[in-house]
Amino acid sequence: MFIRQLIRQTTTTVCRRLSTHARPFPVLKDTIDASCPQLAAGKNKSEEQLLQLQQLGEICLAGGGEKGIALHVKRNRKMLVRDKLKLLLDDDSDFLELSLLAGLNMEYGDIPSGGTINAIGKIHGRYCVIMSNDGTFKSGTFYPISVTKNIRSQTIGEVNRLPCVYIVDSAGGFLPLQSELFADKNHGGRCFRNPPIMSAAGIPQIAIVCGSCTAGGAYQPSMCEDAAIVTRIGTIFLGGPPLVKAATGEEITAEDLGGATVHCSVSGVTDYFAGTEEEGFDIVRDIVATLNIDPLSPTLLDSEEPLLKPDLLDALSGIDSIDRKKLYAVIGRIVDGGRFREFKQQYGSNLTTGYAFVEGGCAGSCYLLLSHQLEVGITLVTVKPFQDIFFSYHVLASLLQINSGPLDEHQTFTRSLSREDLHQAMKGRAAMIAAVSCVTVPKITVNIGNCHGDDNYTMCGPSFSPNFIFSWPGASVTHTLNPPPLPPQPEEEILNLKDNKTANKQRRSLSAFNFPVGGSFYQASRVLIDSIIIPSETRKVVAQCLRICQQQKHMTNAPKDFPVFRL
Repeated sequence: MFIRQLIRQTTTTVCRRLSTHARPFPVLKDTIDASCPQLAAGKNKSEEQLLQLQQLGEICLAGGGEKGIALHVKRNRKMLVRDKLKLLLDDDSDFLELSLLAGLNMEYGDIPSGGTINAIGKIHGRYCVIMSNDGTFKSGTFYPISVTKNIRSQTIGEVNRLPCVYIVDSAGGFLPLQSELFADKNHGGRCFRNPPIMSAAGIPQIAIVCGSCTAGGAYQPSMCEDAAIVTRIGTIFLGGPPLVKAATGEEITAEDLGGATVHCSVSGVTDYFAGTEEEGFDIVRDIVATLNIDPLSPTLLDSEEPLLKPDLLDALSGIDSIDRKKLYAVIGRIVDGGRFREFKQQYGSNLTTGYAFVEGGCAGSCYLLLSHQLEVGITLVTVKPFQDIFFSYHVLASLLQINSGPLDEHQTFTRSLSREDLHQAMKGRAAMIAAVSCVTVPKITVNIGNCHGDDNYTMCGPSFSPNFIFSWPGASVTHTLNPPPLPPQPEEEILNLKDNKTANKQRRSLSAFNFPVGGSFYQASRVLIDSIIIPSETRKVVAQCLRICQQQKHMTNAPKDFPVFRL
């Protein structure tokens, strides 16, 4: 009792001392007039985008629809995947869903959430990446986009050193598209290669079998360090009873061929026998509790909420261009207390860089503005963030905001550059790319506006493996570096017209959606970004990602030359 009172008194004393000390960084002023007509128009556009985001999210949350859910729950007697997550994760868990809109607008049809539910959440206070097949949609069959989504989730687990938990219930690959599933190194086989690589790196790999794991689906639990299986529900085999009968004439049940009893007592493929799904998730939680990872401490005491209300960010996301003035308003609504120390403020005025705190953790922030108002040489544009990134080696994170303004302004600006400016830009951007590639701090990218040309690369786009990458609903990415093709000759026009008609017949999309190429919804559907976030929730998401990035500091597992083998 005395110790508890002492802790309370000490905590109160620390809070009082923090409140009396001057906090670092000056407070940004609100540079936005809420009554501005441009902002009102942006608000209307933003509301339409957010409504579309909500509607698409509801479609993905429905999974296989009423028929698929009824078949999954009533006939197969299984729990819905999101109910499984509720049992697996802590009650107060931070829940960051990854790639919710994946699988929409595919030529081979709409695959809600890519047929998988992937997320980051806490188990016994430890952040884990959870990858779960959605059995309500095509019995958990995985498509090419399912593979892409799982590989990205595994990459997030590897980069952030997060334990990976696989809830396996898969009928294997979608055979009509098998040529796109396993051929390349970034196709299906990579999903089986990654777990042992991460295990060798000291990142735990855990699986629970809650359904039929057939063909490729059978490899997932067998490649993990620890695997549990639910009896009478979970099965593991490369070929099911129909294939056995066709090949050998033998009739055998799924349970006898690859059920929990077989794999727990005969083959040794699985380690834990669970009587029910609820018991299986208790086993997984117990496994995570034994990992050499210290639970994260609560939010730092010196965390400070932004002084400016974040609601205005929704309206800002709907305007065509976020200039320097508006960018300060964005920063002031994300960082602690709206406090921001700008780096090289008068040098390279089209680019804003600096430092701030998010929930008490120092984040080296790099914000890009590229417009026609360029007052200094192009070299300054690239040297400034290049230097800032190297300063960021000693801080927690490099938070990159990308914004290039409207496409026509970007094209006008680039055409106005002289040959010497372009040469200088090439050297400067090469240094920038090298810095972004090699910097060892966590990198979080948020596309808040339009990003054109190689800005997508120099400012830590998908190719540079950011820890997390998000977009606001109205953001778009275009590639304008390549010159436009030459106009076709008259004879070529006739041939091209015939070829296009034939190609359209053969490649007619089976999707009900048609997202503009480069837009946020297009990027999210193809897992080029991890999620579309509501602008007013940017601080919440960034803070959550920073906490996730911190966990690797609390891991004591040492890398080794081989994975943990099941004996």
